[in-house]
Amino acid sequence: MSTRSFSFSNDNPLSTEAVLVNASSSRYEEDWPSIPHTHAFTELFYVSRGSGEFLIENQRFSIARDDLVIINPHILHTETSQSDAPLSYYTVGVDGISFSFRDQKEFQIFNCRKINTDLLFYFHSLFQELDEKKEGYEEICRHTLSILIAQLRRITDSGFQLVPSFHPSKECAQVKRYLDSNYGEDINLDQLAALSHLNKYYLSHEFTRYYGISPINYLNRRRIEVCKNLLENTDHDISDIAHLAGFSSQSYLAQSFRKSCGMTAMEYRRSRRE
Repeated sequence: MSTRSFSFSNDNPLSTEAVLVNASSSRYEEDWPSIPHTHAFTELFYVSRGSGEFLIENQRFSIARDDLVIINPHILHTETSQSDAPLSYYTVGVDGISFSFRDQKEFQIFNCRKINTDLLFYFHSLFQELDEKKEGYEEICRHTLSILIAQLRRITDSGFQLVPSFHPSKECAQVKRYLDSNYGEDINLDQLAALSHLNKYYLSHEFTRYYGISPINYLNRRRIEVCKNLLENTDHDISDIAHLAGFSSQSYLAQSFRKSCGMTAMEYRRSRRE
């Protein structure tokens, strides 16, 4: 007799509080609205047929069959279709979580055409259950969503973490996006308060409540991540890296990097190239 047995550890379960809040299946027709909009939840957008463009915060990306777009809450977006290859797509709204990608973006687009994972199957399964509404369909949908998210971990080459989503205000989300994109500039809390039209003390309190870190500490952490990337992938001098990442001086970079990473920038570079 031949037997194959497996045991499972629950030390690191896929513990998400993901809640399916809406789902839709759409196909382009001539009355397409294409109005930029945001959601208070995370959206998974899967192209089942056709091609077009996806507009995210004034950036345009080509999309086609088997492309998956993940958009975190409060990110302005919409889609347009090519008239000769009408878009058909699924959208799934997920509350309670957001995606934290390594490159700090609030969205990702994955080309699933060459990936040996049939994500479309899970979208089909969700909508079949929602259409038929047989006994236990809600529980099946919850489990299907969990499996879909687990599959996403396999296909992404940028990596992500799931983080609880506490519905940050639009102002806090705007400040975070600004810090992610403008870390190289000289930024202080007064400027962020003016950008968000909030009192700086209230902004700092709310940002910390939603993201677990103050705006300025988040900015420093973002700059350290940029430094790490430049140290690993370029031959720039440390002084140039300090400038590109937004640090006011090489000495301030050295102080911040050692505090954050427990080593100097040069030691970090050597450790990554050994």
